Amino acid sequence: MNAITRQELAELDAPLVSFSLNGREVQGRTTETLLQVAKREGVEIPHLCFKEGLEAVGNCRSCMVEINGERVLAPSCCRAPTAGMKVVTDSERAVASQKLVLELLLSDMPEKDYTRNNEVDQWAAKIGVGKPRFEARQQVRQDLSHPAIAVNLDACIQCTRCLRACRDEQVNDVIGLAFRGDQAKIVFDMDDAMGASTCVACGECVQACPTGALMPAREAALTVPDKQVESVCPYCGVGCQLTYNVKDDKILFVEGRDGPSNHGRLCVKGRYGFDYAHHPHRLTQPLIRREGVPKTGDFTMDPDRVMDVFREASWEEALEFAGGKLAAIRDTHGKKSLAGFGSAKGSNEEAYLFQKLVRTGFGSNNVDHCTRLCHASSVVALLEGIGSGAVSNPVMDVTKADVVVVIGANPTVNHPVAATWIKNAIKNGTKLVVLDPRRSDLTRMAHRHLQFKPDTDVPMLNAMMNVIVTEGLVDQDFIDSRTIGYEELRKNVEGYTPELMAPICGIDADTLRYVARLYATSKGSMILWGMGVSQHVHGTDNARCLIALALMTGQIGRPGTGLHPLRGQNNVQGASDAGLIPMMLPDYQHVSSPTVRASFEKAWKVPEGSLDDTPGLTVVEVMHAIKKGGIRGMYVQGENPAMSDPDANHAREALAALDHLVVQDIFLTETAYLADVILPASAFPEKDGSFTNTDRLVQMGRKAINPPGDARQDLWIITQIANRMGCGWHYNHVSEVFDEMRHTMPSIGGITWDRLEREHSVTYPCMKEGDPGQSVVFVDSFPRESGRAKFVPADIIPAAERPDTDYPMVLITGRQLEHWHTGSMTRRATVLDAIEPDPVALVHPLDLAALGGKPGDVVTIASRRGEVALYARADESSPRGAVFVPFCYYEAAINKLTNAALDPFAKIPEFKYCAIRVTLGGVAPVQDSYGGGQALENSVALAGI
Repeated sequence: MNAITRQELAELDAPLVSFSLNGREVQGRTTETLLQVAKREGVEIPHLCFKEGLEAVGNCRSCMVEINGERVLAPSCCRAPTAGMKVVTDSERAVASQKLVLELLLSDMPEKDYTRNNEVDQWAAKIGVGKPRFEARQQVRQDLSHPAIAVNLDACIQCTRCLRACRDEQVNDVIGLAFRGDQAKIVFDMDDAMGASTCVACGECVQACPTGALMPAREAALTVPDKQVESVCPYCGVGCQLTYNVKDDKILFVEGRDGPSNHGRLCVKGRYGFDYAHHPHRLTQPLIRREGVPKTGDFTMDPDRVMDVFREASWEEALEFAGGKLAAIRDTHGKKSLAGFGSAKGSNEEAYLFQKLVRTGFGSNNVDHCTRLCHASSVVALLEGIGSGAVSNPVMDVTKADVVVVIGANPTVNHPVAATWIKNAIKNGTKLVVLDPRRSDLTRMAHRHLQFKPDTDVPMLNAMMNVIVTEGLVDQDFIDSRTIGYEELRKNVEGYTPELMAPICGIDADTLRYVARLYATSKGSMILWGMGVSQHVHGTDNARCLIALALMTGQIGRPGTGLHPLRGQNNVQGASDAGLIPMMLPDYQHVSSPTVRASFEKAWKVPEGSLDDTPGLTVVEVMHAIKKGGIRGMYVQGENPAMSDPDANHAREALAALDHLVVQDIFLTETAYLADVILPASAFPEKDGSFTNTDRLVQMGRKAINPPGDARQDLWIITQIANRMGCGWHYNHVSEVFDEMRHTMPSIGGITWDRLEREHSVTYPCMKEGDPGQSVVFVDSFPRESGRAKFVPADIIPAAERPDTDYPMVLITGRQLEHWHTGSMTRRATVLDAIEPDPVALVHPLDLAALGGKPGDVVTIASRRGEVALYARADESSPRGAVFVPFCYYEAAINKLTNAALDPFAKIPEFKYCAIRVTLGGVAPVQDSYGGGQALENSVALAGI
């Protein structure tokens, strides 16, 4: 069941009244408008400024109706029904008014159509408005300065739908209505060109515009699609539902759909990051490394140089070589000589089959994926403390919370649509507390921003717990009835007074006390966190502290409370659920349990005792094992460890040292370039499958287009490799894989494929068919042995590497709004790469000035593991002494610098902290024809649009 906001609850509680609509008795709620009731009753009233989800303003006056014979007509979008009211929508006066407004607006419409769906034209045709009698106003020059959005103000009717979408829905506050009278117009920031404004290209204004005054910069949206396909976004974990508009097997444009996580909203990636699927770099034929070509040299995407390294092969030859060599290594060097990396970009079914292949075909638990690099510490702490690695409440619950804490996360960049719900909640009275060494866009709306020193999460959080304990703000009834281990934690935090911790974490004692009291005493407090919490050697301890805060105050198990680690990739939750981790079988059933292994051996029809009983190696451990000769062969599906792993030079050396590397992907990634055989796979919109978002929503992704050339479906490829390793699998359709999953994973046991097809999304846990699913969990108990949650104390563990005289600054890595993960998809998306084409380092302006540099200069960043050169961007989001760099740029691969030191519990690397030196100058990074850096029109032509 989907979460219901406070506003929606109020609307449902509003009383029903009876009134007359065109002489017929109808009912409506006092929170509805006459226009909404009329629409529900099948009565059409022209309207332009009104749009569901936006505040009603009544400024276009096209929806005028007569009420009780009043002398003045009333806008139906702004009037609510009252008992006994008499409303007439089709009287002579009302229709004359409607027609006059539409005629006036029609007279100003330009000769050129910017959209197929001009609502002025549509309503004029419906109510019979003829050719306008009035002169058109002076035409306005078109603004094409933005790569994503064309501004055609000659078609603007000043309905302000764009303004309200920007201000009230997305809360980006870019669009305004300026000047007066006939000089009034829509402006961006201080009447800047769109391309020079602070617009983040979410496209909400485009989706809201009724006339094409704001439209996609390309004219693809004017083309009539052959079909529309309902699916989900392939990027972050929010799981926005969208619609692909397709013609001639190409995606023309994307629209937001009313899904439970987004309600029609999208971000720049979801709306404009689709044409990577049509990029000429797509792999279309299996490739085998030419004999004698070493796995050395710089990565290239130049077609001629690539074909000097690889040769084309048939599928039969490629599969025999890939699977046959893996089987030979297993049989010669033992079951633990192989490893597999699956993908959080792929479907649940792909993740499930991939881990099943590793466990039954390879014979070990050496399987992992990118969760090891993002939220492994969160999952370890959550499983330990509350018995489940998933979130307790959906993101949308922020609209029910009184206090929202965001720590170590930048939702406006990494989870933009989720950020809009946080901003909406703030505007409705929720207090936001941001705890982060960096200053994100959310801090402009925060009630408090605690900009603590990097690497001091535990002392700060322990100080807050000290306040809650010593001031008696704990929920003792909750602690006594639903937890264990509190006394140990209470004693541990005794020494962490705010006065002692203030100089360590950089937050004064009074502020620590205020925030602790605020969190503990509110009716509903919710914590959301990201990789700024998890990607440390003390990441598990950071998460343990957050769990303890929620438990000691009873802020969990109710709407508007809880713990929510924001998932970074579109299916990192589902891939983890499906068992794509080395110590857990599907549904977090530990590999060491004989009962668990026996149940999977029966379900998978493999010999009794054949499943490995010891946890496998994690991502970074696999790289070390390769260098030691323990791992000799690997199968990588959709992951790019040559870019995403810490100390990337070491990772690349390890991958190159393998006897046999099989890579399955849609592009020649940095990892694929080191492969012995490359298998061309299907992109997200080229296959059916289920995906699980950060809210535990299992959603349906649908095939919209066909794979190019001889590229094949991922499930087919995995099955073919498995069968060449003796597995004997037979799956005719993805639904058969899902059905097998749900019979081995109790949490989704009640979700059938037919139900997903019908309902599009279902929340788990959903144990039995027909269950609605649970959006809020841990209401009565926790899924641990005793049913009680466990407090786990944490003490200060410093970063593995501290700044010194040689490396005096700190590097923080992360993502960029326009790009995602290692950039293999988004940097081949025309609009996204046009907005952010070059690798940048975000340096504090004072640090940049101290270097003698200016914005746009090349700087070289060096650590003990390597160096990269990239462009400096003056940015105050990071404190002095800290530099932030996105890890999506292959020509400035920042993970060459990061530290591979691991959290001892979760084995997650310390991406968020390493010592660096920054110097002015260096060799400017070169793109090597990545595709994204080409001229915009060039990329459009290449994509065939």
